[in-house]
Amino acid sequence: MHASNAEHAAHFRNLHARGVLRLANAWDAGSARLIESLGAPAIATTSAGVAWARGYVDGDVLPIERLLDTAREIARVIRVPLSVDMEGGYSDDPAVVATNVVRAAEVGAVGINIEDGSGSPDALCAKLSRIRDALATRGLDVYVNARTDVYLRGLAPPDARVAMVLERAARYREAGADGLFVPGLIEAGAIGDIASAAGLPLNVMLRPGLPALEELDALGVRRLSAGSDLAEAVFAHVSGLASAFLQDGRAAPGERMAYGEVNALFADR
Repeated sequence: MHASNAEHAAHFRNLHARGVLRLANAWDAGSARLIESLGAPAIATTSAGVAWARGYVDGDVLPIERLLDTAREIARVIRVPLSVDMEGGYSDDPAVVATNVVRAAEVGAVGINIEDGSGSPDALCAKLSRIRDALATRGLDVYVNARTDVYLRGLAPPDARVAMVLERAARYREAGADGLFVPGLIEAGAIGDIASAAGLPLNVMLRPGLPALEELDALGVRRLSAGSDLAEAVFAHVSGLASAFLQDGRAAPGERMAYGEVNALFADR
């Protein structure tokens, strides 16, 4: 039995209250159900993985209907909270973005990511404000995780990035954000400075050089995302298996889940 929007949303918010919420990002209903079966307390999507699975490049080009189809399909098979990566909201118009978020909530999302990319923080602030108003009007609760690409895109010199992130965090918090996502942030000192001063639960992304989980917890990080890492690994694995098969018509050696084990994941859904 599925929990209500309010129950899932409250639970998802509580998962950010202590410790580090680990989100092994999924890209379709099958990957989401598999990750859930391993004990994941929540499921989040990766925009890159969702786009690739649907045959699109990553980067705000996925048609919103395809994103909503994916969210609906995932929500049908999982029983834990779902957060959907919405990139830049799939529009420059804040009203359209707000409508898109409402539609995602209506098909089962209780969290979203929305990013500033290389654009002005003014644009994301306008989107956040309209999202908050639209959700409140409809009585929907969605955890809005504002992503800033200051580190990922190198939008400021290294010694100015913490200050720029904190400036944006203050604006995004005032506009209605519930969390702050800073992909590309890996240095312990900067993580601690941002976590302590942002006024929002800090989300970082798995990258080489990122401190260990215990240190992230001590630094104040409340969420760790795998990003597109799992989807990239799956593409690499399938590439190797398919290449071997195409060469000699045989199955490549290696670990795999049995047909019955995979099928059983969906038996009661």
